[in-house]
Amino acid sequence: MSMLKTPLGRYRLLAYIVGVGLVVLVFVGVPLQQWANFPYVAKYVGMLHGFLYIVYCVACLELVLRYRLHLVRLLLMAAAGFVPFLSFVMERK
Repeated sequence: MSMLKTPLGRYRLLAYIVGVGLVVLVFVGVPLQQWANFPYVAKYVGMLHGFLYIVYCVACLELVLRYRLHLVRLLLMAAAGFVPFLSFVMERK
């Protein structure tokens, strides 16, 4: 787990986790809730995604402050947490 020792490593891990959670929520949880009347996936994955999104935003802020990135970069990284698949793109950049 040497990836957790640096701000970039923590950001990359959280970006992946939040991205996967959002994709599961949007493409599995919400359709199950709407079409199959099964709200539990959306409820629990949504709650977990919300909590992890806050932790992800803290990691974004730490990365921006540590490496003196522009405010626009912070806004793009934060937006990547609630647009499906965008966190994977931002994590690579």
